[in-house]
Amino acid sequence: MTDDITISGAGAWIVLIATVLVLVLIVSIALISLVVVPRNRRPQSALAWLLLIYILPLIGFLLFLMLGSRRLPKRRREQQEEINRYIIETTEGMDRVSKDAPWPPWLEPIVELNRNLGAMPLVGGNTARLFTDYSGSIAAMTEAVRSAVRTVHVEFYIMSVDDETEPFFAALGEAVQRGVTVRVLYDHVASLRVSGYRRMRRRLDAVGAQHHPMLPVKPFSGQWQRPDLRNHRKFLIVDGAVGFTGSQNLIERGYKRRARRDGSRLAWKEVMVRFEGPIVAGIEALFATDWYSETDELLLRETVIPPEIDPGQGLDAQVVPSGPAFEGENNLRLFNSLVYAAQEQIQICSPYFVPDESMLYAITTAAQSGLDVQLFVSEVGDQTLVFHAQRSYYEELLRAGVRIWLYRSPTVLHAKHFTIDDEVAIIGSSNMDMRSFSLNLEVSIMVRGESIIRELRAIEQSYRDNSRELTLEQWLGRPAHMRIFDDLARVTATVQ
Repeated sequence: MTDDITISGAGAWIVLIATVLVLVLIVSIALISLVVVPRNRRPQSALAWLLLIYILPLIGFLLFLMLGSRRLPKRRREQQEEINRYIIETTEGMDRVSKDAPWPPWLEPIVELNRNLGAMPLVGGNTARLFTDYSGSIAAMTEAVRSAVRTVHVEFYIMSVDDETEPFFAALGEAVQRGVTVRVLYDHVASLRVSGYRRMRRRLDAVGAQHHPMLPVKPFSGQWQRPDLRNHRKFLIVDGAVGFTGSQNLIERGYKRRARRDGSRLAWKEVMVRFEGPIVAGIEALFATDWYSETDELLLRETVIPPEIDPGQGLDAQVVPSGPAFEGENNLRLFNSLVYAAQEQIQICSPYFVPDESMLYAITTAAQSGLDVQLFVSEVGDQTLVFHAQRSYYEELLRAGVRIWLYRSPTVLHAKHFTIDDEVAIIGSSNMDMRSFSLNLEVSIMVRGESIIRELRAIEQSYRDNSRELTLEQWLGRPAHMRIFDDLARVTATVQ
């Protein structure tokens, strides 16, 4: 009996000591988090992390240690700085910028901002052709590869071999057989999530392309960084003279997803742009940056003299790179500057619209100031949490006077562009969400010229023709449980 009491008493002491140690650990985590988490972080993001840590202390703190740093490895940031110096020294086309038609007074400071943040200058004498047909853009890129004589540089967030993309891969093989150097980059995690990743790699091996995954997450091979820092860029450069960029990945339009319960399949709608002129060198410089980061091979650009075009027909354009390799959030600073500069209208198309507080204030302020502000988004979402986080902003936007157009299901409006007045357009890979602002490597092209604004206006009208406009009355009538889910998703979207 005495032994049982002794054992029981010892067990109680063990439980008490363990409980005290756990409490000390939890309190220590809470105190350390209060100091560490808010450092150099947005208040809303810091609050979301602290909330997660306080609700689930051990799990939350471990997640913060794994995902809390938005910075890429030091070596990669040093390579970006090295490339930036190279860009500044070798830029061509700055003398072709057209100022015959007077610039709006607000544009020059924004051009200088972009130059300071991303090293890329504004260059003139460019031409652009927009593609909104999914198959048409892949066919155009395939044709460009077939015309290559020196180099083909391919970089996409997601790449896959399927019926839609097979001709493109065949063209890469034909180019290699002609003696063309073909280099290919694809995001490791994003492409791995799509079925057929190994098949795609084998196909690139078979055609003779040099290829590498970007930001690989292979902890057992010593390759580790925050796994949700991804390279979201999409572009193709042929012979340094023709460049494609935009929102489209190199995969069939349904992303290999199964049919939904009603039998329909989601289909992605995109915008890609084909550039010729000095701007292509800026796009290729980004490819060189990413190739250097993944291979330690610095590609020295061959000088390509773009053909002279009528100054009245040429477009001024500026590449704006962004991502955790840069100190500032380049795309967010550019987008906010343009929104505040607008005098008449702002038309935004973004599949994942989860703005930070500064962007939300800029957009609602513009609408409340009487500007025509319109937002094009999808009626259906392909990413549940992001889709519901996006919906949580609709009420505030509608109350401010923003018109919201919901592109009809089952199409996912994945295009990423916006226009400011009749002056400037932005086209690229960047969404207007906090992931694109802080975590993803992105590319945006700022373009000035009447012809491209005119084309984008026609595209915007086609969106309206295939959308329904959301009203505040309709939105306030949605079920209460959906409102709760939207608000909870909004909190998760701020964790960075």
